Amino acid sequence: MKKLSIWISACRLRTLPLSISGAIVGSGIAYYRGFFDSSVFVLTLVTTLSLQILSNLANDYGDGVKGTDNEHRIGPERALQSGKISPKQMLTAIIYNAIFCFVLVISLIYVAFGAAQFITSLVFVVLGVLAIVAAIKYTVGDSAYGYKALGDIMVFLFFGWLSVLGTYFLYAKQLDFLMLLPASSIGLLSAGVLNLNNMRDLESDKLSNKKTLAGYFGFKKSKTYQQLLVILALVLMAIYSFLNSDNTMYLLLIAFVPFCIHLNSIRKINNPKDYDPQLKVLALSTFLLAIIFSICHSVV
Repeated sequence: MKKLSIWISACRLRTLPLSISGAIVGSGIAYYRGFFDSSVFVLTLVTTLSLQILSNLANDYGDGVKGTDNEHRIGPERALQSGKISPKQMLTAIIYNAIFCFVLVISLIYVAFGAAQFITSLVFVVLGVLAIVAAIKYTVGDSAYGYKALGDIMVFLFFGWLSVLGTYFLYAKQLDFLMLLPASSIGLLSAGVLNLNNMRDLESDKLSNKKTLAGYFGFKKSKTYQQLLVILALVLMAIYSFLNSDNTMYLLLIAFVPFCIHLNSIRKINNPKDYDPQLKVLALSTFLLAIIFSICHSVV
């Protein structure tokens, strides 16, 4: 039982709501337009959650073996860092989870497209493999993109554009590029969560030679960057709501409140360790935004 709790902790459950926010937004739009399929919805959520857990385990392994997770790190103690899980055990878990993710990707594609749409299915298989590789390569290996200040753009693309637009396409078999607005909004907020993590770990990352945008910006400018990410995300969501012309979309203003509180909190922070609670705040606020967005669509 104790070992199970260690593995559950390594999965970082607090990151999971954020990971499915894009899928919820894409599903909400699909429901509104009459394309929703409950089987696709369930498989999309399970696949997304599995990919996020894979990313969390790989991040624990990558930062652990590189020594980035050390006594200078401010955030929660990681599994490899604590010695409760060995590198070999973690690597085995990553391999099994990657295989499980691939099976889920194939299952989702088959349910969404069937055997007839071979080319479309093949494209999504490639996208699924890329998502699995990206989940692992964030911190694992010599070419880990998380160590080259590329984490923000990758999070924006995978959590935002691919998650929202890809999910919608699974239902509708078509794209509406107006959806780039809410997709970009979710992507920007997801990048904001990563930036908070990097602002918290600014000093320890510098000692470990881990390059992040927060590291390049420094303490003050990374704060400004964080505020721009959140404000632009809210503006894009508001524009989409206005263009959508549904009165119920004004309910989204309720979801904007915690973001305003978050921005005010960020403005006041002077100690990097105080960024850690804001990760949960921003992640759950993004999840709330996705839920309210979908509810607004479902009641019109």
